[in-house]
Amino acid sequence: MATILLVGTDEPLLEGVAQSLGAVGHGVRFAATFADAVEVALAERPIVAIVSHALAADARALGIPLAPGGALVLYRSGGASERTASLAPAVVRGALADLTLPLERHRLIALVAAVCERARATGRERRDTPPELRAY
Repeated sequence: MATILLVGTDEPLLEGVAQSLGAVGHGVRFAATFADAVEVALAERPIVAIVSHALAADARALGIPLAPGGALVLYRSGGASERTASLAPAVVRGALADLTLPLERHRLIALVAAVCERARATGRERRDTPPELRAY
């Protein structure tokens, strides 16, 4: 179906989320840092980037390249000290949602489905821009 990028360092949590997303047919890629996330996203643009709240404390999360019609989703792990991290206002405005995982994994799956459907319905899932005019 779609490629989803998970960005964070909590491997057990991300593996569980990846299994949930994979069960509904999505391909999942992982990155532990923003540099890795950009590299992975440039190779295969994700429709959704799911970024750790702790890593998104500055506006770098907005620099992850997404597929046309894609969205940024932030997550916090339940009970972690990530709740104290404040986000840049641009990140708060640019994020589709801020979830607590794994508690809200079903909401995450519904959000991913909605983003994929929105991209499909608006025609944003394909890009007809000539290569010489594309921003890289």
